[in-house]
Amino acid sequence: MSNPIEKPRIAIIGLGFGAEFIPIYQHHAQSELVAICQRNEETLNEIGDKFGIEKRFTDYDELLKDPDIDAVHINTPIPNHAEHTLKALRAGKHVACTVPMATSEEDCKAIVELCAETGLHYMMMETVVYAREFLYMKELYDKGELGKLQFLKASHQQDMDGWPGYWPGLPPMHYATHCVGPVLGLARNEAEYVSCFPSGTIREEMHECYGSPYAVETTHIKFHNSDLCAQVLRSLFDVARQYRESFEVYGTEKGVEWPLIEGNPLVVHTAKKPEPEIPEEVECPDYGHLLPDEIAPFTQGGVYGGEDGEDHLSFTQGAGHGGSHPHLVHQFVELLRGNGEGYPNAIQSANITLTGILSHESAQKGGEIVRLPEWSLTQSH
Repeated sequence: MSNPIEKPRIAIIGLGFGAEFIPIYQHHAQSELVAICQRNEETLNEIGDKFGIEKRFTDYDELLKDPDIDAVHINTPIPNHAEHTLKALRAGKHVACTVPMATSEEDCKAIVELCAETGLHYMMMETVVYAREFLYMKELYDKGELGKLQFLKASHQQDMDGWPGYWPGLPPMHYATHCVGPVLGLARNEAEYVSCFPSGTIREEMHECYGSPYAVETTHIKFHNSDLCAQVLRSLFDVARQYRESFEVYGTEKGVEWPLIEGNPLVVHTAKKPEPEIPEEVECPDYGHLLPDEIAPFTQGGVYGGEDGEDHLSFTQGAGHGGSHPHLVHQFVELLRGNGEGYPNAIQSANITLTGILSHESAQKGGEIVRLPEWSLTQSH
């Protein structure tokens, strides 16, 4: 891998959701936000003025020529993720990229191969695996309080009506990292194969967008080198449900279940207690204490608009992404400084992303088992 960088110089690409991260990098004592990039010059200058950023680019290719930039944090639309990641790696820049990694197996493989060839770091910025609820369950797992893991379950249900561009008709599992990430991330497992079933039908005018009529897709994931499997459920249109990114885990000693209504407490089940005492509602603690003091407060609220109420829709609709944003920034900065894991890395990100993409393929084949490619398993490297 590349040599550690004492104080990485970061550029943020895409300033819709991406602007949420600007003040976090600015407050992080071990990083420097040196540039921003946005095609719309008016938006670029408005945000550049607001946050006092001098270096501004409307052309991504020009930004990549700048030797003062060590790494890019990509927040562009989903169809551009692979293209922008590959360009950055070829330009010698480390990459953090919002989810998903790519939209095809070929592009995921190209990113993995380029990282191996260049030694550059790649981290997919999956919010759920740094949300406070996940960190709480991970702490229980790491301490042995869950016992032996027996089963995991997750869902991501969201009403995407009114979202622009490429969203209408998107197959549910094409963007499944928010529910695949936690089931694989808890014990750092990898998917070996999937079997996915479609259910229901979305409005006919959306069918031709991706050749997919499915309202819901539910997949079972068989873990590699493990006796575990997980179930994940995903819906985007024409399903009545409050926004939900849920994660549930069942062990021999304890199980943790997500509330049915957003904002309610988690439910922890403890084995071998008298039946009425098995479940206990638990208010999930915040995990700001894992962060440097100067960015810890960012677990508690939006940062893009602050009191002006301008937070990005994905942040407000997603309940603030569980306070994950400062954890993502800190993990990426520390990775570049030669510390920490930077989960998920390129191979892990490909495995998570492809679990969704190949699940949709399975759904189109009536639930037929589809195997993840050998190169997406870290044991094969």
